[in-house]
Amino acid sequence: MNGESLWVLCALLFVDGATFAFFTTALLLHYGHLHAPWMVAALGGMASALGSSLQLFLLRWVMGSGRSWMWRFAPSREKLEAALKAYPSASFVALAVARATPLPDAPLKLVAAAAEYPVLRYGLAIYLGSLPYYYALALIGSKVRIPLWILLSAVGLIVLGVLVDRWRRRRKVAA
Repeated sequence: MNGESLWVLCALLFVDGATFAFFTTALLLHYGHLHAPWMVAALGGMASALGSSLQLFLLRWVMGSGRSWMWRFAPSREKLEAALKAYPSASFVALAVARATPLPDAPLKLVAAAAEYPVLRYGLAIYLGSLPYYYALALIGSKVRIPLWILLSAVGLIVLGVLVDRWRRRRKVAA
């Protein structure tokens, strides 16, 4: 299997969707010049939505688990309450619109998990929302070839920024 194949992209987007989704933008920009943007959007969006659905399913399981050892994997009560306060309704349209933008959808995912939003409906909202966003990124990737090392460096800087931010917050809380 060729690393530039559409199936490799789909596998990567599935894993990315099921985890932290740090690489979505870079993957879409990179694969946009290798395949038709509509195919990247349609198949990549489906793979990503399936991964996100798996993540929601697992998050719901963790949050509903009575096992004390699982609590450390669940979001803190404070984060969940803040998300519920900020996003009182994890509706289909809100999920689709959130996915159609580059903004993080983690708060809505927490609300959806806490509210036990149906996984299939969640996946459909994520898929429909991803179509225009994924198409736009793949189209940009088809017109502007950004070297892979630049895309990976940008992702690395974003991940580093997230880690530094979390470290600073923990230090502030501990002080």
